[in-house]
Amino acid sequence: MIRTLIRELTGGHTRRAVGRVVAVAWIVAALLCSPFGEKESSAAEGQWTHHRSAGPFEVHSDFSLKDHEELFRELAALQRELARVLGIQPAKEPIQVYLFRDRARYRAFVRRQLPKVPYRQALFVKSDGPGMVFAYRSASMDVDLRHECTHALLHAALPVVPLWLDEGLAEYFEASVEERAFENPHLSSLRWNLRLGMVPDLESLEKKQSIDQMGAQEYRFAWAWVHFMLHGPEAAHSELVRYLASIQRSEPPGTLSVRLSQRLPHVQEQLVQHFKSWRR
Repeated sequence: MIRTLIRELTGGHTRRAVGRVVAVAWIVAALLCSPFGEKESSAAEGQWTHHRSAGPFEVHSDFSLKDHEELFRELAALQRELARVLGIQPAKEPIQVYLFRDRARYRAFVRRQLPKVPYRQALFVKSDGPGMVFAYRSASMDVDLRHECTHALLHAALPVVPLWLDEGLAEYFEASVEERAFENPHLSSLRWNLRLGMVPDLESLEKKQSIDQMGAQEYRFAWAWVHFMLHGPEAAHSELVRYLASIQRSEPPGTLSVRLSQRLPHVQEQLVQHFKSWRR
């Protein structure tokens, strides 16, 4: 049995204008050993005419990658950033990334090789072996890859990642380095939520076990808690690092909501104040 993580990102300027509508599904599928079926392996492998290494990522593409050097520098730096900020170990195995020149080729591949997986613009698939990321060239490819590669690095380092935290971290690190702290599109929507008295509740997020329990607001709130822990009180950041360290050691970590409340009095109110005062 394998666990397959699927992430949907709506594309282009519309997504940024109206906010993120995202869907993630955990499915049980037949064992997936490689991205290609046995009969089609030779022909499919021949389509990967361009290759590039970027940190732990081995990138295979059917189009030229020469115009994406900055993206590969970002992906190579992503593992170092996760290790620095979260204290997690680097991936011990290469992560395979497959890029298609257009949506049609990608869609045909997904339908043929992953027929039980609902179509999504970008996919992260993790079995007992190394993780794999699939995407296609589009206006949002950089965001798609940073998001999916964050998932891949987290699952390469940790035996399990709570759903809300997995998505909150990927939402945070999908933005470019320059945009992560102050320019994430979630920020303006979150401030409107707070003005209307809609305060992110961590205990509620921790109860989400499947994608059908999470909507756009839950993703935004998951991102908010990650932002608070990374840019708020040092005690919150410290507790996140300790929590992930417990998971990495395969120790029962408890719940992060309880751990944070024990370290920070009135932690939810502190989160609200954090965003009210957060300015460049």
